[in-house]
Amino acid sequence: MKVRISAALALLLVISACSAGSTASVSSGPDTLSVGFTAEPANFDFTRTDGSAIPQALLYNVYEGLVKLDPSGKIVPLLAESWTVSEDRRTYDFQLRPGVRFSNGVPFTAADVKFSIDRVKTGWTISIKSKMDVVDHVEVVDPLHARVVLTKPSNGWLFDMTGRVGAMFSPTGVADLANTPVGTGPYQLQSRRRGDSIVLKANPAYWGRQPAYRTVILKYIKDPTALNNALLSNGIDVIAQISAPDSIPQFENDNRFTVLQGTTNGEVVLSFNGAKAPFTDVRVRRALTLAVDRKALLDTAWAGRGTVLGSMVPPTDPWYDDLSGYYPHDPARARALLAEAGQTNLSIRLRVANLPYATAAAQVVASDLADVGVHVTIEPLDFPAVWLKQVFTDHDFDASIVQHVEARDITTFGNPKYYWGYDNPQVRQLLAAADAGTPEEQVADMRQVARTITADAAADWLFLYPNVVVAKKKVTGLAANQVSESFDLTGLG
Repeated sequence: MKVRISAALALLLVISACSAGSTASVSSGPDTLSVGFTAEPANFDFTRTDGSAIPQALLYNVYEGLVKLDPSGKIVPLLAESWTVSEDRRTYDFQLRPGVRFSNGVPFTAADVKFSIDRVKTGWTISIKSKMDVVDHVEVVDPLHARVVLTKPSNGWLFDMTGRVGAMFSPTGVADLANTPVGTGPYQLQSRRRGDSIVLKANPAYWGRQPAYRTVILKYIKDPTALNNALLSNGIDVIAQISAPDSIPQFENDNRFTVLQGTTNGEVVLSFNGAKAPFTDVRVRRALTLAVDRKALLDTAWAGRGTVLGSMVPPTDPWYDDLSGYYPHDPARARALLAEAGQTNLSIRLRVANLPYATAAAQVVASDLADVGVHVTIEPLDFPAVWLKQVFTDHDFDASIVQHVEARDITTFGNPKYYWGYDNPQVRQLLAAADAGTPEEQVADMRQVARTITADAAADWLFLYPNVVVAKKKVTGLAANQVSESFDLTGLG
C-alpha cells in the first residue's frame, strides 16, 4: 500500500529530523554526501578499541591496506600492486604502488609495511591482534618491495589482511590515533561533533581516483524513526543500514529513493557466558536454544527479512552448511533438559546492545524462555562503549545479544578468552588444521568446526542480519552486500 505523506506529516518529519541534529544545511551541495548510521565510534583508534563502528567509518576510506575485499568478497590489490606466494606458502612478496603518501605528506614505503604488521603484535590490545601471530617476520627488500614470512602456511592470513589488522600506518602518524587518524586513503578527517557527526574531506594528495564527493558527513542517529525521518526530510542522503524494518515499504513505494537489499557477515548471536555456571552445562545451553523460536523471532525483530542460521557461518562462506534445523523449536524438550540439569528455577541477566534489532530480539527471547520456566531480566546497554566494556571486556553477563559483523569470525570459538568463554580443544585443533591445510582440507575442517559448536550449543545463532541500504536516487555505486568491515565510500559515483 502506497504511503502518502501529507503536508502536516511532512512538517512533523522535518521537526523530528531537526531535533535529531539534521545536517540538511551542510549536505545541500553537489559535492557533499551525508550518510546516516546508528552506532557511533567511541574514538578513532581501532588498534585499542573493539567494535565495528570505527572500521565502518575509517577502513578503505581513511586507512588502506595492501589488499582489500571487492563488493563480491574477492581479495584484490590496494596498496600492493601485486604479490607472489612461495611454493611452501610461507613467504609473501608484495610489490607496492609508487607515489603513495600518507595524509600528513610522508611517503608510504615497505618500511611502513614492516612497522604496521610488527605493531599489531606489540602495540595493539584488541582481541583480533592474534590474527598476526602467524607472522614470523617482515623484510624490507627495497622501498617498494615488502616480504612477509609466516611461521607456517595459513589460508586465513591474506584474507585477514583485508580487514583492520591489515591497515597501514606511518610511525609519524600514530601519536594520537584516538583523535587524529593518518592514513593513505581517499579521505581524511576534517572534524567531529561527538554524539552527532564525523566529517571526512577528500585527500588532495590521494594516489588513486579522486572520490565522487569532496565532503562526506557521517551522521549518527540512534533512534531508527529519527534516522528514517532525516532521510525523508532531506537531512541526510543515505541510510547505511536500515534498523527499522517496518519502514522499508515506505521507501520502496517512494520514487525519490533506491532501496538495496543484500546480505552481510553479521550474525545476530544470543551468546551464553560459557565460563560460568549454569552455562558450563551443555544441557542448559541446548535447552535455551531449543526454547527460542528463531523464525518467529526473525519475523518480529526484522520483519522476516534476514536468514535463520544454525551456526556462526553465513551462506557466503565456502564452508557453509545449513544447520538451521539442528535445534527445532521444542519447548517440551527444553523443559526436560532444564529439569535434568537441575535448573527448573533459572533466572538470567540478558545484557544486550541498545540497538533496535537487539532489544526487539531480546523481548522474544525473554518471552520464549519464560514459557519454559526461565526468568529473564533484560538490561539494554549503551552501544558500543558500555556493552564493549561490561560484556565484551569484563564478561559481566549471563547472556547477551549483539550482531557480530567480522568476516569468518567462527574462529573466535577457538579462543577460550573470548567473551563467550567457549573452551573446546577439538575445535582449536580443527581450526589450526583448517588454516594450515589445503583449500579442500580447510573447507572440510571448517564444516566440522561449525557442526561441533552447533552440537555444543556454544551460542544460539538467531539470524543473519540483512543489508538494507536506502539512498536518494542521485547516489550511485552503493553495494548491496556488506562483505567487509568498511562502509566503503570509494565506489560511489
